[in-house]
Parts: sequence; C-alpha cells; structure tokens
Amino acid sequence: MSEKPRQGFTSRGEQAFAYIVLVLPAILIYFLVVAFPTVFSVVISLSDYRGGKVFGGPDIHFAGVKSYIKMFTYPGGPFYIALKNNLLIVLMSVFGQIPLGFILAYILSRKLIKGVDFFQTVIYLPNIITPVIIGILFKALYQGNNSLFMEIMRIFEPGAEFTMSSQPMIAVLLVMLWMYTGMYVIIFLANIQRIDVSIIEATKIDGASELQSLWYIILPALSGVIVTSAILAISGSLKSFDLLYVMTGGGPAGQTSVLSLFMFDRAFKTSPDYPLANAISTVMVIISFILIAITQIAEKKFGGKE
Repeated sequence: MSEKPRQGFTSRGEQAFAYIVLVLPAILIYFLVVAFPTVFSVVISLSDYRGGKVFGGPDIHFAGVKSYIKMFTYPGGPFYIALKNNLLIVLMSVFGQIPLGFILAYILSRKLIKGVDFFQTVIYLPNIITPVIIGILFKALYQGNNSLFMEIMRIFEPGAEFTMSSQPMIAVLLVMLWMYTGMYVIIFLANIQRIDVSIIEATKIDGASELQSLWYIILPALSGVIVTSAILAISGSLKSFDLLYVMTGGGPAGQTSVLSLFMFDRAFKTSPDYPLANAISTVMVIISFILIAITQIAEKKFGGKE
C-alpha cells in the first residue's frame, strides 16, 4: 500500500523552519532599519569621524567620550536649553494633551453635547494636516506685533505686548496642544466605547453621580490605555522637529531649540560635527528609555490592566 501524503506539519523541526522563514524578513528589516543604525550611531559618537576617506577626510579613530563631554560643556549651554524645552513639551503632552483628550473623549462618548460627529471631526482635523503647513500657518498668526493673535489679545487686554519673540515656547506649546490632542481623543473614545454601557447605567441606578462613574468605573478600565498614551506622548515629544523647524527654526536666539534641532544643527549646518550629533541622538534615546521606564513603573504601581 502506498503511504498517504502527509498533511500539515509532522515535526517540530518543520514548524520551526516555517516560523523562521516567516519571521526572518521582519527581523532582517528591523536590524537594517533600527538596530544597525542605532549601534552605528553610538560607534560614531565615540569616534572622531569627519566623513572618512569617502569624503576626503582622515581615517576614523576611537575618541572615547570626548563628544559627550563637548555636548555637556558646549559654549552657551545649548544642550541644556534644548533639554529643558524637550521636557516642557513632554510635560505639556503628558499633563496637557492626554487629560484634555480624555475629557473631550468622555464628553463625546456620553453625548453630553449635541453634534458629536461634527466635534469629533473638528478635534481630529489637525492630525491630518502636515506639521509643516501648521508651522507656516501659526508663524504667520503669531509673528509681529500687529499679527492676528495680537489683535485678539488686545480685545481682552488692551496694550498687550505678547509676541512669539517674547514668549516663544508658550506659543509653540499652545500649537502642539491644539495639534495633537485630537489623536488622544480618538484613542480614548475608541476604548471608552468598549466599556459595557449597562455597567455605567447600573451605577446610575444605584445613585452614583457622573463624576463617581468616571472615577470608579471608566478611569480604572482605561488605566492601561492611559499609560500607552503616555508612552506615545513621550516618544513623540522627544523627536519633535518639523513643526519647530518651520515655525521658529529654534529661534529666537535658540530659545525654542530642542534636542533634535540641536542635533540637526551640529550635523548639517556650518562645520558638520558628526560625533557630537550622534552623541546627542544617543542621549535622546537614553532619556526616552528612562521616561518610558518611569511610566511603566507608574503603570505597575497604579494597576494598569489593558
């Protein structure tokens, strides 16, 4: 009798081979696009690289942490100004965009106002506009003592002299708050709608107020989503570049510079300093890991479930 043809996998070896074949392309792409550039960046930051022989420069030599020392002791302290501005953006994102996004999502999900679909569209609209366009738009709105923003300010406070040059980071933070809050509204709205409405209605029957339902039912159910949103906010805040580059270019006098702009200036403007630029990028990654670790510790402490 002839042997019946085998169907499916008959051994662990065949299964392992199939898994390797399926996963290998994704692993290779990850190493080529993420892992290798990261490791190469660290290597460059520890060298005296100036373009190498390809660009007519000298050979590459190990220079230790010279670039890191230069970064921390750079004349004028641009690293510390950029770091402070990045942390301001992180704080605004975590304690501004996320709470505001949650409040708006709760209002929309509970239908506490009319025209829910309209407001949901309007709130999310800034996310589909490229940051370059938004930067140009708000630069025109803020720039100059006779700008549209100043005219509106003078309606409420005659003689006001608030300009983008006098308080540049406030202007940038307000734009970012308006621009990215809609993304968190959609995230929270989608997850609030997953909560069984009958649970909330049961608490109302038992005499719970709207605030009590929010505090004891909805917030605990979304604790994991809040932590995930915080991680997204932190990672996005540390790589802020396009909006700031178009809107302020890091000015005036570097007051709105962030780490990504500082890195860009050292790598591609005036005399390129590739080791210093890569040292800045390495520090950015380290800061991102630290902030995300703090967020995950907070998640464990406060019991995130999702």
